[in-house]
Amino acid sequence: MIEKILIGVAGRGLCEQMLKMLMEIPSIQKASVTVLHVVPEQVSADAMAAKLEEGGKILAEAIQSLNLDPKKVTARLKQGDPKTTVCEIAEEINADLIIMGSRGLGRLQSILENSVSQYVFQLTSRPMLLVKDDIYVKRIKSIMVAMNKSDSAQNCLKLALFLLRDIKGGQLVLSHVNPPDPTAKPEADPVLAAAVAEAKKYGVATRCLTAKGKAGEEICRIAEESNVDLLMLGSPDRRPSIAKSFVDLDRLLGNSLSDYVRVYANCPVLLARSVAEA
Repeated sequence: MIEKILIGVAGRGLCEQMLKMLMEIPSIQKASVTVLHVVPEQVSADAMAAKLEEGGKILAEAIQSLNLDPKKVTARLKQGDPKTTVCEIAEEINADLIIMGSRGLGRLQSILENSVSQYVFQLTSRPMLLVKDDIYVKRIKSIMVAMNKSDSAQNCLKLALFLLRDIKGGQLVLSHVNPPDPTAKPEADPVLAAAVAEAKKYGVATRCLTAKGKAGEEICRIAEESNVDLLMLGSPDRRPSIAKSFVDLDRLLGNSLSDYVRVYANCPVLLARSVAEA
């Protein structure tokens, strides 16, 4: 399910820490990793040469930090627009997962500051793991999936079970905000009950939680109170193909659930749109 990982590095080290935690999971250990650093266009040839030299050092330090089998790692130093280059490389290598750092900027601020991770998130159809600068990256044993009836939520469930099935003592936290009957026990909620049944096939322990209120706020609250190591959220791509060439300002400035969770969750967030086959 995750055989090719693309990680964008910028010298801060959090993405590398996140990948190291992921690579401890047995189901991912065979994955190949492409480590990418993109150098934007510079005003002069000398400035570009200096930036490329700096980028080479960042790549070398990242690969050394990851300490992976050299046969499984490919270093890519690219020159160009970081936003579009990440998307292009993800398509080129057919990445199953993109890992990027995120400053946790709000929607409007992301636009004004030209956030690379925000741009990539808007345009890619591939699962994307965002690691904010202000969070603590932990070994992954507890994964929360925000459930509903959408296909993207089901894809998140499949991916979470892929990760957890070989983790000793791992736990799947299943949440459903605003279920049809908020007075019913979480285990009786049809959406969560179906997810629990799927988890039992893999021997994965589960915990079910329901809540009522604003979905983004409740998802972030449950993740924090449950002290999960990774939060997974389905993010359906509702954008028409004609809009793929530019950032969708309506969604960025609107009430996007995935945007809210990306900004306010206190743990790494994995957003999935594409179908994840086992």
